[in-house]
Amino acid sequence: MIKALYVDDDEDISTIVEMCLDLDGGFETRCVGSGQEALTEAAAWLPDVILLDYMMPRMDGPTAYAHLKENPKTAAIPVIFITAKSMREDVTMLEDLGAAGVISKPFDPATLATDIKALMDRAD
Repeated sequence: MIKALYVDDDEDISTIVEMCLDLDGGFETRCVGSGQEALTEAAAWLPDVILLDYMMPRMDGPTAYAHLKENPKTAAIPVIFITAKSMREDVTMLEDLGAAGVISKPFDPATLATDIKALMDRAD
């Protein structure tokens, strides 16, 4: 089972992601609603992958990502951004930060699990 932490302030999107990954059968998914919660949950649970929204109030995705990489407990966990900010320059900026990949919103629910696994494989 792949332990996936999904971080998004939109509860509806979180529910959809959790359902998609549960249907795949290969994921154990936890969802949190903020960058700060992501830092706490990631350090305590140590997921195999973090799926991170870009635009969130108080602490956006890139800021949360920077904090995750500063913590020795979470620094090696691959982070995939799931975001509506998917113009080429946005994707390039996130990849330059070291993100394992970017999945654009709206994503295809039928292929989300496969897309995440492919990005994880590429990151290894």
